[in-house]
Amino acid sequence: MTDQPADRERLTTREAAERLGVKPETVYAYVSRGQLTSRRDPGGRGSTFDAKEVDALVRRGRREPAAGGDVTQRIRTGITLIDKDRYYYRGVDATELARRYHYEEIADWLWTGTLRAGVRFTAPPEPLAAARSAVAALPGHSGSTDRLRVAAIAAAAADPLRFDLGREAVLGSARSLIPTLVDALPVAGREHRGEGRLAWRLWSRLTAERPDETALHALDMALSLLIDHDLAASTLAVRVAASARAHPYAVVSAGLGALDGPLHGAASGLAHRMLAEVLERGSAAPVVADHLRAGRRVPGLGHRLYPAQDPRAEALFDVLATLPAARPALSAAREVEATTARQMELHANVDLALAVLSVSSGMPAEAGETVFAVARTAGWIAHALEEYEERPLRMRPSGQYTGPRPPRPLP
Repeated sequence: MTDQPADRERLTTREAAERLGVKPETVYAYVSRGQLTSRRDPGGRGSTFDAKEVDALVRRGRREPAAGGDVTQRIRTGITLIDKDRYYYRGVDATELARRYHYEEIADWLWTGTLRAGVRFTAPPEPLAAARSAVAALPGHSGSTDRLRVAAIAAAAADPLRFDLGREAVLGSARSLIPTLVDALPVAGREHRGEGRLAWRLWSRLTAERPDETALHALDMALSLLIDHDLAASTLAVRVAASARAHPYAVVSAGLGALDGPLHGAASGLAHRMLAEVLERGSAAPVVADHLRAGRRVPGLGHRLYPAQDPRAEALFDVLATLPAARPALSAAREVEATTARQMELHANVDLALAVLSVSSGMPAEAGETVFAVARTAGWIAHALEEYEERPLRMRPSGQYTGPRPPRPLP
């Protein structure tokens, strides 16, 4: 190689090996695994490597996991940190972001690192029409997650560019998919467009009640607070799909599939039903007693990542306390928390806060799940963008076989 600046952007195999601290044959092993890309030198003197790509591999300290290793235990991410009963998006307090900015602004900043005040997400006509048609064809009793999954699949089929995994293409898909998911849902009341904000449009899909600005702010804040929460089950599913280079729509579908369970996205529905029963019976004590007598956990309490308060719940409670219509449900939630605290110290989590919002706004029990899914789509895209930069198919842990040892006779 010459010493010209343009040529110095490429490294020989020997130089790449020295920079990585490995043998030359290991460099080619990285190429075969997709961790590095090589290019034949025009002078016919072997392969060359991009210096920036080599340096990125050095910085990340990527090494092939040992046999039987579990890569899911070593996922590096720069998106969300949970620490000492607080959580942070890219080092910034997430609750402060939610208080100050709208959902779309935070989501776009999380993807790009640039805050664009007033950014809007708009659904393209063709994917939206396909999503609405598909959702309309579902049985009337279909759940919200069913509708969202179908909408994502239909929108994908209408987007011929979905397989482009370049960063700008993925960002474009994300900015169109999230509003498509919302606008494909059936309208429960009069549509409230409110300057085109996503939360404004989502409100009309969740309840027929007419909102005021404080109620809409509460919904927008709930969306912002739920954008990401480190490697939850659905997020891990998303990263596995992205590792296999699934397109953004399929990645979101994977997340929605993992979300559809009582221990994840649907947990707020259980809290909603419990809170409605407390209001109906006029006291939390008999409702809590019924749950404990049946051997069930009291919904909406406790979080394994937060020994004390869930910061998402406290932030949402703060804004709900300014809503007169939410005060009875908020008092009921606090009573549930106080009643349970007589024997166990469990604090309200975000599912209970979502239940206060949904109960007080005339929303169905599954509304919290809808809010959760729409909000978390932005976080899933952020994780997919990270995973697309990693070695393909790295999410391949080895199973610990516990069956009978071979050889065995044919059955």
